[in-house]
Amino acid sequence: MAAFSATHSSSCSYSYSSSPNGVQNQRFAFSSFPGLFVPAKAKVLLPSQRNSHQNAVLMQDAAVATKVTPVEKQTPPEKLKDELLSVTSSKEWDEKVCFNINENESTVSITVVGASGDLAKKKIFPALFALYYEDCLPKHFTVYGYSRSKMTDAELRNMVSKTLTCRIDKRENCGEKMDKFLKRCFYHSGQYDSEENFVQLDKKLKEHEGGRVSNRLFYLSIPPNIFIDAVKCSSLSASSGNGWTRVIVEKPFGRDSESSAALTKALKQYLTEDQIFRIDHYLGKELVENLSVLRFSNLIFEPLWSRQYIRNVQLIFSEDFGTEGRGGYFDHYGIIRDIMQNHLLQILALFAMETPVSLDAEDIRNEKVKLLRSMRPLQLEDVVIGQYKSHKKGGVTYPAYTDDNTVPKDSLTPTFAAAAMFIDNARWDGVPFLMKAGKALHNRRAEIRVQFRHVPGNLYNRNFGTDLDRATNELVIRVQPDEAIYLKINNKVPGLGMRLDRSNLNLHYAARYSKEIPDAYERLLLDAIEGERRLFIRSDELDAAWALFSPVLAELEEKKIIPEYYPYGSRGPVGAHYLAARYNVRWGDLGVDQ
Repeated sequence: MAAFSATHSSSCSYSYSSSPNGVQNQRFAFSSFPGLFVPAKAKVLLPSQRNSHQNAVLMQDAAVATKVTPVEKQTPPEKLKDELLSVTSSKEWDEKVCFNINENESTVSITVVGASGDLAKKKIFPALFALYYEDCLPKHFTVYGYSRSKMTDAELRNMVSKTLTCRIDKRENCGEKMDKFLKRCFYHSGQYDSEENFVQLDKKLKEHEGGRVSNRLFYLSIPPNIFIDAVKCSSLSASSGNGWTRVIVEKPFGRDSESSAALTKALKQYLTEDQIFRIDHYLGKELVENLSVLRFSNLIFEPLWSRQYIRNVQLIFSEDFGTEGRGGYFDHYGIIRDIMQNHLLQILALFAMETPVSLDAEDIRNEKVKLLRSMRPLQLEDVVIGQYKSHKKGGVTYPAYTDDNTVPKDSLTPTFAAAAMFIDNARWDGVPFLMKAGKALHNRRAEIRVQFRHVPGNLYNRNFGTDLDRATNELVIRVQPDEAIYLKINNKVPGLGMRLDRSNLNLHYAARYSKEIPDAYERLLLDAIEGERRLFIRSDELDAAWALFSPVLAELEEKKIIPEYYPYGSRGPVGAHYLAARYNVRWGDLGVDQ
């Protein structure tokens, strides 16, 4: 038996042996690059043998090769050795076989455009770190901050480090994890409309990508008036050449149907629909994502989810602070555009949609679009608007909305709105969907309240007196804070008499689950990286949403409707209660929940 071996750069080796039966065996081994596609112990044909082995098969050891044509003339070992050495020393061998392992790996580069802003500091960077802490980010990733501010890598890391926190359980070394994450964070200063600056960013990204397949995610944490400039420059100058490129766009997506359509058209000049991820962070809330689970995986709820059993649905959003620091931005949009047209309407669509064909993103979004298109456009008579005024309480004077220096003194922009909406389909015909959203109210909450119909011929009506609403079952899904799902039922108070009260069957998340609930931005960023689109808004979905609100928004502005003023820290305008009463509804958040 004759045998020899040849090695090349300590990474590729070839061995040859001549067996007693005259069959030649060749073996490649790649000890330094275990991820290469050529397997060790593979039988391979040399160039000089290809013509004489037409029926040879590339196989693993222990496999059976069929139709092997006998070799008519053996190649002398000395000649074969010369061929091997000449091949393994050539540039062609390097390119075809001993290529860099990085070409088979991928990396994700996340660029936060507007990195010096509040959203980036308070939400995006902390969410990225939380994903890293949970080992949810890819093995190879880089985070780049991009904004007009002059800043070094060290200064960015110092800024970001002030907002990072570890999970409550702290099962990992928090400080060590932070240090490792911050080492992956870099900064590039540039203008949002400068292709040259984005070319420079592209060069830096390539340095970190190291020849791997590059996937790039751009998060536009910038004002909407510079969306298009940033998208144009990033698309033309910093897109991935061999992987995917995706762009996350923050709301607002325009001010009405016309401006929204113009924004979508401009975005699609540089991106496809699949590359655009319109983010609504409320869709990433744990309780909102649980809506479909609650409804479609629990037999007791799905049969009740219709006009036959549900009397009304309420979507309530309230904040106990005003527009401090955001007055200039808020005055341009108002509470209807800021909260109702996106956050509350998206929750409504998920709540009321028909059963999708599957959990695939397009199937879910198709059902949401069908639901939105079956809704009536909002009418002026079904809307109440308000604006908070100065109020003194406990020796503290709270400012009015127009006391903000960035807000015009004669501003009519609503900081509160209540609306009644209807869905004209077989499931929900005649059921009022009441929305209420406001700032500077008495508490902070976001919840869905489902009030069921009264029990017909209820034997215990006399125990409740004339107030039948006291006997109404109500399902409450508290999105924030202190997440919970509870069902209000009627129950007998223990004792000899027949006294009834309302009790809660309560799923309190903090008590039931020890695991910390992830922030909405964590879920949405992870979905964007993984290409999961079900919690992002499609362009036709956006068009359908604006079609419901644009007419009434235009009418409010054209007629200069004066908002009803309400004291800072109150429950809002009285008009909201009259609106609900018109549809025989009482707001569910007026009582004290147990």
